[in-house]
Amino acid sequence: MRVVGVTPDAYGGPEALRLFELPDRHAGPGKVRIAVHAAAVNPTDSVVRSGLGHDRQRGTEPPFVPGMDVAGVIDEIGPDATTDLAVGDRVMAIVMPRGSHGGYSDSIVLPDSSVVRVPAGVSLVEAATLPMNGLTARLALDLLAVPPGGTLAVTGAAGTLGGYVVQLAGQDGLSVLADASKEDEELVRSLGADVVVRRGDDVAARIRAVLPGGVDAVVDTALLGRLALAAVRDGGGLAAVRPFSGDSERGITVHQVWVREYRHERQKLDRLRRQVESGTLTPRVAGVYPPEQANVAHARLEKGGTRGRLVLRFRNQPV
Repeated sequence: MRVVGVTPDAYGGPEALRLFELPDRHAGPGKVRIAVHAAAVNPTDSVVRSGLGHDRQRGTEPPFVPGMDVAGVIDEIGPDATTDLAVGDRVMAIVMPRGSHGGYSDSIVLPDSSVVRVPAGVSLVEAATLPMNGLTARLALDLLAVPPGGTLAVTGAAGTLGGYVVQLAGQDGLSVLADASKEDEELVRSLGADVVVRRGDDVAARIRAVLPGGVDAVVDTALLGRLALAAVRDGGGLAAVRPFSGDSERGITVHQVWVREYRHERQKLDRLRRQVESGTLTPRVAGVYPPEQANVAHARLEKGGTRGRLVLRFRNQPV
C-alpha cells in the first residue's frame, strides 16, 4: 500500500513529506479495512511532519504518517465487528495517527466504532473533510453545554472547524456571534451566524460592544488563547482546541478539546452524517491534490486563507 509520511531524519517543512510503499494490512477482530479515496489535510498534521509529535511515536517504526480523517470504500471486515456496514459501502472515518498508521494512506484498518457511511449525495472528497473537524466541533459544544437560548462566540469562524461550530451551535438553539474579515463576512453569515464582528486580536472588545455582559461561552478556533477570555461573562466557559497556556480568570472554565475522546463515538459521527444530508452542515473543499503533491498541499495550508479543507485524493475513479 502507498502512504505519505516522513522519517525522523527528515522532519521539517512541507518538503519533508514523501511517498512510501508498505506491506498490505488486513482487518483484525472488531475492525474494518478501507480502500481510501480521500484524506483531508488538517493543520494538526504538521505535528507529525515537523517532529513536534515525535514522543508519541515511541515503539513504532517509520515512516510516520499524518492524517486524521479519511473517506473511501470498505474492502474487508474483520471477525467480531459490530457494524451494519458491508464490503463495498462508501464510508468516512476518524483516524488517530501513530507510526505508519495515519490517514495519508491508500488503505487503512480502523476500529468499526470509528467508521460510518458517508452522507448521501456527497462525494468521498467532501466526506473526508467531516469526521475529525465535525467531531471536534461537536465535542467543544458538548463540553461547554450552553443551554438553548444561550450565547456563543466563535473565533476563526470562516475556517473549516469554525464553520462547523457555527452551524452546529445554530442547530443546538444557540445565538451565535462570530468573527470574520470583511471578505469572509457573507460566508460566515451564510453559515448561520446571528452577529458577525471583525476578526483580530481585539475581537473580545468587539463582542463586548454587542453584548456588554459577555457571551456564555467561546469556541476559540483562531487560537487567540487568553485574548478570547475577555469576551466571556463571569463564570462562563471557553473551549480551546489547542493547549491553553496561562491561568483563567473570573471563574471562567477552560475546556481542553481533545478529539481523541470522541474517536469511538460512532453515533455522534453518524449524527453529523445526517446533518449533512439535511443540509444543516456543509462540507467545504478548498482544493484537491494527488498524494505525490502532499507537500504542495501542506505549503498552501501554511500560507493561510483557505476556506475549506484541502484533500489528498488517492484514487481518481468515482464511487
